[in-house]
This record gives sequence, C-alpha cells and structure tokens, in this order.
Amino acid sequence: MNAIVRQSDNRYTVTDYLSWNDDERWELIDGVAYNMSPAPAIIHQNIAGEMFVRLKEKLRGKPCQPFIAPVDVILSERDVVQPDVIVVCDPAKITEKNIQGAPDLVVEVLSPSTAARDLREKKALYQRAGVREYLVIDPSANYVQAWRLDNQQHFCEAEVYAADDVLPLHALDGFEIALSELFGLPEAVPVKGPPLG
Repeated sequence: MNAIVRQSDNRYTVTDYLSWNDDERWELIDGVAYNMSPAPAIIHQNIAGEMFVRLKEKLRGKPCQPFIAPVDVILSERDVVQPDVIVVCDPAKITEKNIQGAPDLVVEVLSPSTAARDLREKKALYQRAGVREYLVIDPSANYVQAWRLDNQQHFCEAEVYAADDVLPLHALDGFEIALSELFGLPEAVPVKGPPLG
C-alpha cells in the first residue's frame, strides 16, 4: 500500500527530491513525500498505455507531446509528481530530465492505494498549478471524471463519462477518444426501432 514513508512533519523541496535514490519512486505534494511503490496493477498499466498510444498517434507532427510515467513534473519548489499520462504543448517546459511547469492535460488511472490522493491532494495541486484538463480514469468501474479550468482558473464541476461515451479532450482542441476502445470493451450496438412509415 502506498503511504507517506518519510516523516510527515518534514517538508521537502525539489532539491531534496533530486538527491534521493533513483531506484525509488516518490512524489512531493506540498512538500510531503509519498512513496510510489509497489508498481501499479496490470489493468492500470494497460489503460495508461492505451491512452498514451492514442495521444501519441493523434499528436504526431504537432507541437503537443504526450509522456507516460515515470516522468518528473515539477510544479513548484515543493511539488513534484509523476502522473500516469501527460500532454505538454509548450516545448519550453520540456527539459532533458523533466517537465518544468503545468502540463496541458494530466491523466491519472486510479489504483486502490492512491485513489484518495488522486481525487484530493493531486486534484487541488493540478488546479493550483494551472493544468487545463485533469482526467481520472476508474479501471474497475469503467468511467472517467474530467475537470477543466474555467476563466477564473478553477476546475469546473466534474463531468462523468461512461464506457460507451466518447470523451472530448478540450485541452487538445476537441480530440476525442472512444472509451469503449480505451477500456477494451466491445462497441455498443445501436438499438434499432421499428421502421418508420
């Protein structure tokens, strides 16, 4: 189970984070260190991979670039996260070692051990940082929650998309993903009504 394993009364910085062992995966949220072990379940990785592949295909030859974890995203001196999938449209934020600043799109796939953090601390952090669109995918119930920044830089109320919906990505100019494909489900067959006339 993922937990805070460094003393919770300590607050760490990016400098501290960069000095830690490369063999361990950590995130910093408001200076609190969270252990990212163990590795996520296979269904989690399959969905994150499917999302990344679809984004990679759609964005080929365009300025926006998708990335899949693990990649460090430095949002402030006390915030470093490794979202499951991100898209960055400003090339100046992409460095050789990490992403410096808010991605345009962040995708987190829920795991039992990290779900509460994804929906509370990380959601609040992504809003503060100015992430334009935040998606949380539930692989066990096959739905997606989407938060998008409004003109006041606050997330609007979440929109929920079911497995048979098409998910529009507003941060990427309306690129759409059929969620049945993302979840590996058969496409819904339209119900035919009686003939007209």
